[in-house]
Amino acid sequence: MDKLKDRVVAIVDDEESNIYALRSYLEALDMKILVAKNGEELILLLNKNIKPDIILLDMMMPIMDGYETLGVLKGNDTFKQIPVIATTARAMKGDKEKCMEAGAWDYIAKPLNLNLLIGKLIRWIV
Repeated sequence: MDKLKDRVVAIVDDEESNIYALRSYLEALDMKILVAKNGEELILLLNKNIKPDIILLDMMMPIMDGYETLGVLKGNDTFKQIPVIATTARAMKGDKEKCMEAGAWDYIAKPLNLNLLIGKLIRWIV
């Protein structure tokens, strides 16, 4: 998938198994990976001028969850330009709308459908 080669994706998730699976799959597509275990770690990376092309943001994390993180991103002129795909294992009716209202650019439920994810990555960063 040459369209994604050398693109940088930030995986923000507190579950090691989710990070491992996503990292393995995306690295096989020659993407560069940044990892943060919660929103606070992501904001620290961004404040160091480390800019991903896109963020995969888990909505349910300790310390700073996805909703709070989206609020911080939306309130910063530089950060709000980075596409964010919200991810959640708790796919309940209305969750997608709640994520979009909070500032996500897109949404995908876990377990992630990898073909759907690739389509969303291409849509937002190519």
